[in-house]
Amino acid sequence: MAPEKRHVRYEDEKHRWDRNFADILQELRVTQTGIQILFAFLLTLPFSNGFPRTTPFQKDVYIVALLAAAASTAMVISPVAFHRALFRQGRKPELVRYAHRMLTGGLAFLLIAMVSSVFLIVDFLLSRGFALLFGGVTAVFFLMFWAAIPWYRHNWIDEDEEEEDQEATS
Repeated sequence: MAPEKRHVRYEDEKHRWDRNFADILQELRVTQTGIQILFAFLLTLPFSNGFPRTTPFQKDVYIVALLAAAASTAMVISPVAFHRALFRQGRKPELVRYAHRMLTGGLAFLLIAMVSSVFLIVDFLLSRGFALLFGGVTAVFFLMFWAAIPWYRHNWIDEDEEEEDQEATS
């Protein structure tokens, strides 16, 4: 049976929303940098010397990677625009929920962009078989760290925090 969910921190609702907002902002900063680097690479790729040698299939994969990176960029940056629109209106809970959904969607598109980029490059350099292998391994790797492990650990309570709570109540 999963451990009972409980709040480890003792904070009021306003402070919790403020903390959640600060956490999401930090996550957005980290994610945005990675997406921007990948998107910039994909934007310059057609202008490189080797791009004319790509097959029609590779160009299709490139378009998937490019559009997924663009969608990821739009979704990850959208909470900034949303925040500007709601600035000083006292709607932080709405902003946090929106940012959470956009960041989750942005990560999904980033997964597609990363896997299709790896597939494209390996297909161009080696072969379709290796591209399928490395693309699949990349997808599994990302899904393991972005979905499987967090889902598996989502009910775990950090032992150090649990000990601190026990000491504080003693």
